[in-house]
Amino acid sequence: MMQKQINRAWAEKWPAPAKLNLMLRIVGQRSDGYHLLQTVFQFIDLCDWITFHQVADGRVSLQKPMPGVPEADDLTIRAAKLLKAETGCEQGVCIEVEKNLPMGGGLGGGSSDAATTLVVLNELWGLRLSMEKLMELGLILGADVPVFVYGHSAWAEGVGEKFERIDIPEQWFVVIKPDCHVDTKEIFLAKDLTRDSKSIRIADFIAGQHQNDCLGVVRERYQSVKDALVDLSEFAEARLTGTGACVFSQFDSKEAAISACRSLRERWRVYLVKGLNESPLFSKMENGNYIS
Repeated sequence: MMQKQINRAWAEKWPAPAKLNLMLRIVGQRSDGYHLLQTVFQFIDLCDWITFHQVADGRVSLQKPMPGVPEADDLTIRAAKLLKAETGCEQGVCIEVEKNLPMGGGLGGGSSDAATTLVVLNELWGLRLSMEKLMELGLILGADVPVFVYGHSAWAEGVGEKFERIDIPEQWFVVIKPDCHVDTKEIFLAKDLTRDSKSIRIADFIAGQHQNDCLGVVRERYQSVKDALVDLSEFAEARLTGTGACVFSQFDSKEAAISACRSLRERWRVYLVKGLNESPLFSKMENGNYIS
């Protein structure tokens, strides 16, 4: 990246988009306990926004730490420090996060924040790490981080780190965030969780196979998720993203999605969002000629 572009990039707000899991199958379990998955990721146009401020010393800090989250545990701080440790970079940064994505909802907010930090600081600090290397570092931070570094809708397998690019119709969604935080570890440890689903192909997903093997377990343990699924299903098929807590429905038109939102807003925290195959982060980087 040229110096003029770097100077401009420091002043920018960078998107950290949410994602939906449009399908999630658990097809096995490794000896170390990790589950083998098949899932489909698509981005949506709901984003956190991150600004990276230059600092004179080499410190990495947050402008405003998240309530209840120690600064050292924040995924953006961990991502920046991981980059420094990996490359020996002596530069620092003060990170400002405008938080719009609900926490604990299965939309990938913290993971997306971490990925945006890895991708943007790689450019701002002139580190020139490859996307593959950034994805490798992202996996250290969390299983969902690599797809946000990858930057395109993807069919994912393994523990969620093996990607194949997939283009999906960019439809409208209504997302409900129930007033609960689903414990992902608890769901994956549940005895009644299906762990032996048959593997399918991309063509099967496109033909309409989009079950989420976590749905039954989450629905029985979290009443507010169950209630949200019931209310949303009055308008369209209601589905769970990841292990939740967020549930969503897909609509063929913006008008139908808006109508559903209006009806649901009295009771629920509701988002009207658009599916996106390309991450808004990479759209911004490409359109602004920020990628070196």
